[in-house]
Amino acid sequence: MEVAMVSTRASLLILILSLCSPYKFIQSPMDFGPLNLLPTTTTTASSDFGRILFHSPAAVLRPQSSGDISMLLSFLSGSSLSKVTVAARGAGHSIHGQAQALDGIVVEMRSLPAEIEFHRGGEGQVSYADVSGGVMWIELLEQSLKLGLAPRSWTDYLYLTVGGTLSNAGISGQTFKHGPQISNVLQLEVVTGRGEIVKCSPSKDADLFNAVLGGLGQFGIITRARILLQEAPQKVTWVRAFYDDFSIFTRDQELLVSIPDLVDYVEGFIVLNEQSLHSSSIAFPASVDFNPDFGTKNSPKIYYCIEFAVHDYQHKNTNVHHVVEVISRQMSHMVSQLYSVEVSYFDFLNRVRMEEMSLRSVGLWEVHHPWLNMFVPKAGVADFRDLLMDNISPDSFEGLILIYPLLRDKWDTNTSVVIPDSSGPTDRVMYVVGILRSANPEPEDGCSHHCLQELLRRHRRIADTAGARLGAKQYLGHHPTRAGWHQHFGRRWERFAERKARFDPLRILGPGQGIFPRTQLRMGASM
Repeated sequence: MEVAMVSTRASLLILILSLCSPYKFIQSPMDFGPLNLLPTTTTTASSDFGRILFHSPAAVLRPQSSGDISMLLSFLSGSSLSKVTVAARGAGHSIHGQAQALDGIVVEMRSLPAEIEFHRGGEGQVSYADVSGGVMWIELLEQSLKLGLAPRSWTDYLYLTVGGTLSNAGISGQTFKHGPQISNVLQLEVVTGRGEIVKCSPSKDADLFNAVLGGLGQFGIITRARILLQEAPQKVTWVRAFYDDFSIFTRDQELLVSIPDLVDYVEGFIVLNEQSLHSSSIAFPASVDFNPDFGTKNSPKIYYCIEFAVHDYQHKNTNVHHVVEVISRQMSHMVSQLYSVEVSYFDFLNRVRMEEMSLRSVGLWEVHHPWLNMFVPKAGVADFRDLLMDNISPDSFEGLILIYPLLRDKWDTNTSVVIPDSSGPTDRVMYVVGILRSANPEPEDGCSHHCLQELLRRHRRIADTAGARLGAKQYLGHHPTRAGWHQHFGRRWERFAERKARFDPLRILGPGQGIFPRTQLRMGASM
């Protein structure tokens, strides 16, 4: 065993020397003992869902255990020769190369064994699942439903890894009720930038626990998580209502999130044109008789849609249809423009998959996705809507614009995630706005490189203006300068930087975020 470890460390040294050399002489897989570490042979590790940046790593680690990741990071953190960086890659759903490592090493988290262990709590006890960081949420859902259980908080798209979403926040229509996914974690196993394997929780190594949640991969790699579970409903009544007035739309959304005992999910979106109406209806299995007048290019008419859901546990003494009627009577949607349908819980949670398959069938999934997600204070959401309309063309916009309320008190400010500052104790509501644009470069009249860069410039203008004027913050943020990151974190920057110095002092992790440049160990320091 000791001989194998010495051999592995020697091989790692050879790798580090090769990565630091101007001559990339690794052309074929090398034997690194227990480490499955290979030179880049595919474009997978250098691309992501955004298809905007393509930074090729020098090597890819396909770990079989947390120990493999620990061995790599321990060696790098102790090497005076290395400037190599490391990025953890889950499902590759980043937009701006956040999980890429130019000339560094990408850790393919999906290579970890897909382990899921369930614990069903007794009376008055919690149920949870211990899950590998490379497991996708769809896999956890499929297995937990066999036991009649499910996580409480979700993302809209389930083909993402547990470790990936917990490194950001993880939000969807359940967030107003249960908080983001990072508020529904009981324990983590983390490999820090120093290579230490640490089990942490709110009561044990809490600073690391809080740092990693929403930490953008800067402090450690999540290799295991204990996810809180609840009883899973069998069915869901899914409701959509349409509006032609933004203030009424947001007022009704805030009404819905104020009654969590009745409502289990709240989202909404802007209906800009026929394409956005059609694409948002693909997964909604009900006949929708909504044929609005979208006006003209110079005088567009904009509409809005609220969707909410009520869980149906069936065995409980609740008439879900009556509950929906009680809720809908309090709403002020357009006359005769409320639609409802009953679906299985699985199909409801997996609804975006249907949209994905539809886009794949016409070659519109693997295209550019210059997305922008913002947390916006309630007081500024109408101004943000106006700012957005000033920077897009409703008639030609391709994609979806999500907008729905979240509740501040469901977010733990000890974690690393950044939300807008509160204006006072009554400032409970904030909004998330997701500009989920697609840009297909293929047709003759498609979005060229110049077109893509212009879209990115517009989104940057929206983000900068909303940040300066409204106090909005990017979610899944991208800032091209360190000054931008300083401004993003604001008063939280000092804590974020201190955590980096403590858990990843050489700044090995998360280079794709562009927050901290790599630091080299001083010569003579102990290896």
